[in-house]
Amino acid sequence: MMPPMAKGKSVKSDVNPVIKNKKAYHNFELVEKIEAGISLLGTEVKSLRNKHCDLDACYGRIIGDEVWLVGCKIAQYDRGGYTNHDPLRKRKLLLHKSQIKKIRTKLEQRGFTLVPTKIYFNSRGIAKVQLALATGKKQYDKRAKMIDQQQKRDLSRSMKRY
Repeated sequence: MMPPMAKGKSVKSDVNPVIKNKKAYHNFELVEKIEAGISLLGTEVKSLRNKHCDLDACYGRIIGDEVWLVGCKIAQYDRGGYTNHDPLRKRKLLLHKSQIKKIRTKLEQRGFTLVPTKIYFNSRGIAKVQLALATGKKQYDKRAKMIDQQQKRDLSRSMKRY
């Protein structure tokens, strides 16, 4: 049985636009994932809802005591007019100080990279970024993973025939 809802409140369906960074899964070994808020302008939010975003050459950087998303291209909103945003501007990520301190120590000591894996809207309609502390893969690691995936696909196809 579902709990009664308050007046005027509605439950959002699962139509949350998600922009994924597929290259991050191929180029990096993801160790730890972190959810962060992102500071956006109005036209950026509208572009994200239309899935007009590119995370391929994007990374996180700690500048001072703040975390910034650098290289994320959010296309200009087509009906934005003079209030449109700069597509390649740095965007501030919203994290607690303790989380930033933890990330900073790992980035400095262990050689990790801060890579965004996806941007999505939570159940309240707020834009969130999933970041991952990642280490780079070598070329032979990438090839080995691709060979393993191909063998699994071939095996499942042959099992399907019989």
